[in-house]
Amino acid sequence: MAAGAQTLHVHPKNSQGQDTLEPQYVAAWLSALRKACPGTPLGVTTGAWSSPDAPARLEMIRSWYELPDFASVNWHEEGAEEVAALLHHRGVAVEAGIWQADAARKWASSPLKTQCLRVLIEVQDVPAETVESEAVRLLELVKGPNHSGSRQAFQAPVLLHGEEGSAWAAVQLAARWGLGTRIGLEDTLLLPDGRRAGGNADLIVAAKFFLAM
Repeated sequence: MAAGAQTLHVHPKNSQGQDTLEPQYVAAWLSALRKACPGTPLGVTTGAWSSPDAPARLEMIRSWYELPDFASVNWHEEGAEEVAALLHHRGVAVEAGIWQADAARKWASSPLKTQCLRVLIEVQDVPAETVESEAVRLLELVKGPNHSGSRQAFQAPVLLHGEEGSAWAAVQLAARWGLGTRIGLEDTLLLPDGRRAGGNADLIVAAKFFLAM
């Protein structure tokens, strides 16, 4: 946060170091982060890898007693709409994670889309030179067939980011388009010049250079 981040997205871990949605671990992580970074908006993943069984995932979220400010929901995963609806009911803002075309189409026709905090356009690990075309494709699908106007006219806030080979190209593209972005060790371990980052703060500092251009 001191390096310039505005929010934190985290994956709470269990005692074996695995991503989890179990309420005791989510509470422990959120409590520690709120103590370390008071006032910082905190978000968590609800990725299906944390709990592949959709009903079990819903039950864990229903059992949370320490709530994040927001949570990301990957719209291509089984049970995504149910997870998003439950989070909204519990007062947790929803980030709609869009990784692929089918997910973008589903979100564009979802009755929940007007209840989402923002849309995460997540460009997968593709060559840097193809990041813009992939981002444009996903954005157009997210808008839906009845939308007209430019990217800037799209009403839902968009956060654009990549991973591995697409990470820094996505940050630069987000800066050029005036969109939100994110960077962290979940996305890449490398700085733009290929050196290994010392931590999340190094990545944030590097991203701020592009955003200031």
